Amino acid sequence: MLSLSLAFLTSLIITLLVIRYQHLHAHMTADHDLDGVQKFHSVPVPRIGGVGVYLGLLAGLLAKQWVDDPVAAPNLLLLACALPAFGAGLTEDLTKRVGVRERLLATVFSALLGGYFLGAWLTRLDIPGLDSLLHPPTLRVGLDAITITGFLAIAVTAFAVAGVANAFNIIDGYNGLAGVVAIISLLGLAYVADHVGDRMVLLGAITTVGAAAGFLIWNYPSGLIFLGDGGAYCVGFLVAELSVLLVARNPQVSPWFPLLLSFYPIFETLFSIFRRVIIGKSHPGLPDAAHLHQLIYRRVVRWAVGSTCHKQKTHRNALTSPYLWVMSTFAVIPATIFWQSSRMLQLFALLFAATYLLIYRSIYQARFPKWLSIQQKRKP
Repeated sequence: MLSLSLAFLTSLIITLLVIRYQHLHAHMTADHDLDGVQKFHSVPVPRIGGVGVYLGLLAGLLAKQWVDDPVAAPNLLLLACALPAFGAGLTEDLTKRVGVRERLLATVFSALLGGYFLGAWLTRLDIPGLDSLLHPPTLRVGLDAITITGFLAIAVTAFAVAGVANAFNIIDGYNGLAGVVAIISLLGLAYVADHVGDRMVLLGAITTVGAAAGFLIWNYPSGLIFLGDGGAYCVGFLVAELSVLLVARNPQVSPWFPLLLSFYPIFETLFSIFRRVIIGKSHPGLPDAAHLHQLIYRRVVRWAVGSTCHKQKTHRNALTSPYLWVMSTFAVIPATIFWQSSRMLQLFALLFAATYLLIYRSIYQARFPKWLSIQQKRKP
């Protein structure tokens, strides 16, 4: 509880200071683009909430290191490995000049650091024929050459970690959405880590929950600050790395458990790529306004439609996220129940995908039940 409490308080205070003194840095840190296809705020808002999250994590873990907790050191090392991913995202927040490719490459580098220093490699996926090819990576330094083996495991790990981190960035569109989804996933990780006695992953997950919660106090529902690319990539990277570590360190945990745990942002990303490339014949990185959370905002949440009042637009923004929180639990609950059974987890992954597509289609065609819609009451 020490790390969680200190991470929460540090994140809370640092984020408050960023908001309180935004007049000093708004020219660099605020999101002034109010007309983009993925913009749903009406006034410039600081988008460096990741700073408070990262410093909250650092404070919480240093406190555990100070009391000589042996699992604090590897978590601090993991936080150091997150620096390239966090740094690339934060640089984009400040300059708007770091593309998706560069951010993904930085996150891949973070994943490689995590694999090298902490042994966070995916060497099993419970897919027949593939696991035999996922040899644990090794590095041998000889007099004449450096030999690296286990390239497939390295590639799969880097792809998975970067993909999950990017997925959390993609769903970071409305107040509280990415932050709460991350907390839900982290609580699932903490539950299983506690069950198998993995204190290292447990500490990392709980500390990240505290840091994210401190940020959320100011982000939801009022939207006083955004997580930003730095925060989204940092939190997404930690969710992914802690998931890989849990599977790598505990053979009884199915590799499909963390996949299902974060299946909402992962499937949102995969479906977006399919929708843009296959259906839209466009670039997969081209931003649009057809994500599920955007459809819910436009077609389900009918609160203050057309209003130019900042307070009403913020309220409508905040009403969107709970729909996706509930959807996320559709994957997290079975994941935490069947965390040892790959077959059951694969089944629920298919069920979630089918449910997502059904919901997306019904909202896109405006055929969803009216009781799901939030309507603004008409004045008499």
